[in-house]
Amino acid sequence: MFEATGVYHRDLELTLGARGLPFAKVNPKQARRFTQATGRLAKTDRVDAAMLARMGAALALAPQTPRRQNFHDLRELLAARRALIKDRAAAKIRRSTARIALIKRQLDARLKRVGDDLERIDAELASLANMDAGLAERLAILRSIPGDRDVTAIALIVDMPELGELDGKQAASLVGLAPVARQSGKWQGKERIQGGVPRCVRRSTFPP
Repeated sequence: MFEATGVYHRDLELTLGARGLPFAKVNPKQARRFTQATGRLAKTDRVDAAMLARMGAALALAPQTPRRQNFHDLRELLAARRALIKDRAAAKIRRSTARIALIKRQLDARLKRVGDDLERIDAELASLANMDAGLAERLAILRSIPGDRDVTAIALIVDMPELGELDGKQAASLVGLAPVARQSGKWQGKERIQGGVPRCVRRSTFPP
């Protein structure tokens, strides 16, 4: 049992998978809420380890399938791409208000570098995804959706690797697009979408 902590759990997951050792990776927020529900307010490494073991036993969490190295590489590339998108947006805003010629030239150069970096990352994403037969097959299905770009398809697979293993309702619930009921006695609240995998999945499919 361990928490998903980004790059820090990657090597652990790969090592456990290579040695055939079963594991369950959980959301840190859910793990913390489980701990709080038991009445334990302290947070130390020893407490966290004990509560993770207790959580796994109480919820009967099933062992997970380890992800391959190229999957983790795709995730790292995708994170870098999203960081570049933020950099580009910030640079465009600064460029629109810049008045000094030197700053304008620097921002123009920065925007060009970001554009070049994005092109290289997109090419590497496509290359890595197509090297794996399983990923390539799933990508082909997603690419058949009208308007779905390669990067969007790859983002969906990386952020939601369960795609292809769930039915429509399960997928909608996982991504946080299924309305959640709010009812108590005769009171009927308005259903709202919430939870699910990171918001980047919804941003990929429903861009602002």
